Amino acid sequence: MSSFFRAMALMLVLGSCGGSSHNSAPRNLDDACSIVSERPEYLRAFRAVERKYGVPVPSLMAIIYQESKFISNNRPPHRYALGVIPVGRQSSAVGYSQALDATWREYQDSAGGSRANRQNIRDATDFMGWYMVQTVDETGVPIHDTRNQYLAYHDGRSGYMRGTWRSKSWLIRVAGEVEARAVMYDVQLRSCRKR
Repeated sequence: MSSFFRAMALMLVLGSCGGSSHNSAPRNLDDACSIVSERPEYLRAFRAVERKYGVPVPSLMAIIYQESKFISNNRPPHRYALGVIPVGRQSSAVGYSQALDATWREYQDSAGGSRANRQNIRDATDFMGWYMVQTVDETGVPIHDTRNQYLAYHDGRSGYMRGTWRSKSWLIRVAGEVEARAVMYDVQLRSCRKR
């Protein structure tokens, strides 16, 4: 066997050992049962966060849908100078949870550990649970209030408390959509006995 074919075989073997990181979305994002059947590791991660922090599985799923469409390496779009010259991304958000660099470091320092990875579903959902419990503590928004938890998640807890979201009609609409998706996912998960 030539060294080229050996190298190709080695690349195929190593490529198949990539773990549970998914750079593409599950096939049917409008069906919670399909999502967790296609990616059972997601349901395990969601349930772990529900047990640890009390965050409902459908709320986690709806926020992840809104933030990253379940794409592990999702990033915000680039900004452009003069409409054509890339000058960086709109924010430092990365991964399933779209956690910003500074917030992620805070999570790593207090709960996640230095090896936590935003592109890992377990770490990303644990971050979300950690963040949402802090939202409860700092703002009084109940853990089951998907709409207001999302507003605080998007604008940050201090932004939520200042009411920055009130002047963003598009964000208020999106928060309502996230809440409706959580309700839809809950009904679906109950129908397939995953809830």
